[in-house]
Amino acid sequence: MKENIFNYADERFADVQMLRYRLEGFEELTLKQKTLIYCLAKATLYGRDITFDQFGKYNLRIRKALECIYTSYRGDRNSKDFSGLTEYLKRVWFSNGIYHHYGCDKFIPTFSESFLREALQHSDYQSIGLSEEGSIDTLLQTICPVIFNPDLLPKRVNKAAEEDIILTSACNYYEGVSQAEVEQFYEHLKATGNADRPVSYGLNSTLVKTDGKIEEEVWRSGGKYGAAIDKITEWLEKAIPYTENEQQAKVIRLLTDYYKTGDLSVFDNYSIEWLKEQDGRVDFLNGFIEVYGDPLGLKGSWEGIVEYKDLEATRRTQIISGNAQWFEDHSPVDSRFRKPIVKGVTANVICAAMLGGDEYPSSAIGINLPNADWIRAEHGSKSVTISNLTRAYSKAAKGNGFREEFVIDRETISLIDRYGDKTDDLHTDLHECLGHGSGRLLPGVSSDALKNYGNTIEEARADLFGLYYMADSRLLELGLLDNAEAYKAQYYTYMMNGLLTQMVRIEPGKLIEESHMQNRALIARWAFDLGKDANVVELVSHTDSSGKSKTFVRINDYAALRTIFAQELAEIQRIKSEGDFEAARMLVEKYGIQIDPMLHTEILERYRELGIAPYKGFINPRLTVVYGTKGQVADIIPDYTESYEHQMLRYSQEYGTL
Repeated sequence: MKENIFNYADERFADVQMLRYRLEGFEELTLKQKTLIYCLAKATLYGRDITFDQFGKYNLRIRKALECIYTSYRGDRNSKDFSGLTEYLKRVWFSNGIYHHYGCDKFIPTFSESFLREALQHSDYQSIGLSEEGSIDTLLQTICPVIFNPDLLPKRVNKAAEEDIILTSACNYYEGVSQAEVEQFYEHLKATGNADRPVSYGLNSTLVKTDGKIEEEVWRSGGKYGAAIDKITEWLEKAIPYTENEQQAKVIRLLTDYYKTGDLSVFDNYSIEWLKEQDGRVDFLNGFIEVYGDPLGLKGSWEGIVEYKDLEATRRTQIISGNAQWFEDHSPVDSRFRKPIVKGVTANVICAAMLGGDEYPSSAIGINLPNADWIRAEHGSKSVTISNLTRAYSKAAKGNGFREEFVIDRETISLIDRYGDKTDDLHTDLHECLGHGSGRLLPGVSSDALKNYGNTIEEARADLFGLYYMADSRLLELGLLDNAEAYKAQYYTYMMNGLLTQMVRIEPGKLIEESHMQNRALIARWAFDLGKDANVVELVSHTDSSGKSKTFVRINDYAALRTIFAQELAEIQRIKSEGDFEAARMLVEKYGIQIDPMLHTEILERYRELGIAPYKGFINPRLTVVYGTKGQVADIIPDYTESYEHQMLRYSQEYGTL
């Protein structure tokens, strides 16, 4: 398929635009590498039901009921109710549940409860394991209040400072316990464990209270999620004969041991050995990893990515990682908080070959792991930037009118047109490779001392590290940028996003609650305040030809803005290193959460006129096995023709385990 006829943009619904990504250079891989990717992809897809269940106790039952109606309904499929149910189901697929993937608010159905009840009663309900009408009644009594009562379990993740964030969050990581009980339970575990090399307590378990006793239900083979985990491990083990070296095989064996035992010390050993594997072209993530979906930042949502190196683009990230010590030494933070010796920082640009769990359909474009601070300090980290996803975003955005609508003048648009894509990629590289890997905690400071503000502060730290160095002459010396003015493209788009355009992702009357969005708002608004007296950054109003007043960002002093970013980075690193919860709370509450309602309304109207969906997600390619004349595997070819609807229904059928 030639690139000039490849259609990156696909179906659109609600606030989502679906995209496709190409497996660039996949045909150049050996058959053994392709087969390794195929097996790892299977392991990735089998974790899908885990993510659904983690994101809400009733998600799987609701998804199965909606899919049953969607596939077997024999009434008017053009009716308002059926159309509303269809859109709702597509949103459930996209968000791995009934809560918005970014805002965490529960979806509001546009179909009636009576329609759902009648449609399910007349559906092929045997397909969801129900053979009696009474069973359907029980199911409906369970799921209808969850779907239709806006006050019942309204938010997946609640971080409001004045509330019990465990009891008021609908994520399915806790049962019958309060925030105080959770904190006390894990503080006790930490106090009795290894303080220097602590395991990630709570990462792979549900904390439940039964008859007054609090205990963990560990996610492992033979335990909770065992049916899905057994299929994941089966395909991981099938991948071993196709590994590129013995270290890859060792990594997979450790991961399967972890899945079978649930032992977090095995997970740490796996993470360390995973860091050591550098020679293979193929790599993967598979497991309970990121903690953004837990209000206390303890529990890991299940995710998977299969990837292979983009060899040409990786030269850029290797230059960055090779100079990691220089960047650490010249950081504007207090020397007490810098790493005296930066160990094991590696960075690659990769192509995603399959996305799964919490990385599908909406995916990160950069990743830095492992998350354990002591492993980072002693063994380093791996960072990846996902080139074929960023390419899909860029290609799909061409000509959509966004820059012309929101960028202040033609000169700035021209600057962004020339350098925007390059500086976006570079900022992601700096964020993932150096930002997350930089700095250190002071002795005795817990990695989760900042509690519900920790994720926001950590993302701000990594973003600020990238922003500060984006304007450094060192990038020109290293050949990463070729123009001293290029950094201004990133500074402008970052401030515009943090002050204005990211608000399109928030519903009217709502607050900013997602950690990455809070981080961007915090940095931009704080910088705006710090530079007020010198008018470093301002918001100005222009009237267009139709007489409408529109707000724009104007940066009057880019050099001064860099100094402000340095000031912010120094304070954010201090907060992280010292575990200063109160300072973290003050900054996030002051700058990262509230929204100006009038400005919000303006941004929403301007986006509406452009017809741009604020969120993007991806349809996976389908890896098709080609067999030779003797039945052997002759090739594996990516197929890009599967529709979003067909893929989601197929995944539910083929990879449904829970």
